Amino acid sequence: MNCIYNCEYCYLKGMYPSGNLVIFVNIEDIFAELEEILAKHDVYLCVSYDTDLMALEDLTGFVRAWNDFVRTHPGLRIEIRTKCGRTDLWDRLVPNENVIFSFTLSPEWIRKECEHGTAALRERIRCAAKAIETGFPVRLCFDPIIYCPDWQRQYDAMLDQVAGQIDMSQVWDVSVGSFRISQDYMKKLRRSQRDSAVVQFPFVNDGGVYHYPDRLMNEMEQHVVDRIREWIPEEKIFRWKE
Repeated sequence: MNCIYNCEYCYLKGMYPSGNLVIFVNIEDIFAELEEILAKHDVYLCVSYDTDLMALEDLTGFVRAWNDFVRTHPGLRIEIRTKCGRTDLWDRLVPNENVIFSFTLSPEWIRKECEHGTAALRERIRCAAKAIETGFPVRLCFDPIIYCPDWQRQYDAMLDQVAGQIDMSQVWDVSVGSFRISQDYMKKLRRSQRDSAVVQFPFVNDGGVYHYPDRLMNEMEQHVVDRIREWIPEEKIFRWKE
């Protein structure tokens, strides 16, 4: 919903009442309002959370528009999150340290089972590596971590693949977090996806947020963090609840 991809666990499925793709074309109005805010203070803005702008770039041109806007507004830093694998964009964009490209990375088994239509893991890794080579800051997001019976083997294999193809010393930072979602969104997810193993898992409701039982959640997150420490310094690793 509102994204060309079809990830079973995506909160967008619980947020919107239909699957129509909506594009707001008044980006000039957004820039104008942002300039008013920037006149008062610096801004960190996530511009690609409710869709995947990289995947839609040929249709909208918004990634280039945002990149150009940031170049002339030094008080602004943006994050563009993606599950895209296209590498052709890097030849069209001028690198800027205030434009962070964040790549959601999942084991290929999880990708095939839950992230329908998204780029394969090897394609995302190649895309992230190319972005780093071009000069863009790249954040690697191992978030959400999704449970499966052999999750440790799946995530170990993925992390080894990532470290083997990306210069980890050049990674901007890393985020780690297991799957979690608000109870209202989960209610809609479970109603619309009755056969989804990831959605129907017996989660814990903690203050209105569904997540894995604490022991499993901490075990998965800590294992991924410990593995990432092999290549990334502690100060560049961020867990979601921190």
